[in-house]
Amino acid sequence: MSQIISTTTVLSLLSTIAILAAAYLSSLALLPKSASPKIRLLFIWHAFDALIHFILEGSYLYNCFFSYTTTPTPGLWTKTPQTLASPTSPPTSTSSATSTASTAPNHRWAGTDLTVISLELLTVFLGAPIALWICYCLRAQRADTWFWMVVLATGELYGGFMTFAPEWLSGSTNLDTTNFMYTWVYLFFFNTL
Repeated sequence: MSQIISTTTVLSLLSTIAILAAAYLSSLALLPKSASPKIRLLFIWHAFDALIHFILEGSYLYNCFFSYTTTPTPGLWTKTPQTLASPTSPPTSTSSATSTASTAPNHRWAGTDLTVISLELLTVFLGAPIALWICYCLRAQRADTWFWMVVLATGELYGGFMTFAPEWLSGSTNLDTTNFMYTWVYLFFFNTL
């Protein structure tokens, strides 16, 4: 059990709570006091979504592009011998340690799975800015807010499907569902957020 719940696991959970608190506090600071509970909840959700994408997934991408490990074989875009990004290169920060912890239940995050990196690029550079735009739209009471929410929700559903459908179709060889923490906390809870 100590291997499953480590200091990094606790830091991951605490970082999620801190990000949620930041989203809540931003709703208090940016929305008018007269905002309805529905608008406040939508603002908090989209601010939380943007912060998760920028902070956690952005740090994953940073580690992918700026942490390197030597590869044994050349790839399409690599020379021989080449180093490739690895988010699980020796952790040099809390964010890379958090990325390392999330590789236990889903092994594709342990290396340079180009599908995962491609989806995360879309999430960080398109999804997060759209989530911030939605927060602005909610604050400004723009009529097109609901359109942008549907656009983002569609993108999130597609991204979630493309993250897990290949695993389900191939027998989940990269997913470790052997214990409660991996299945329900890391795979279900964090990906449902």
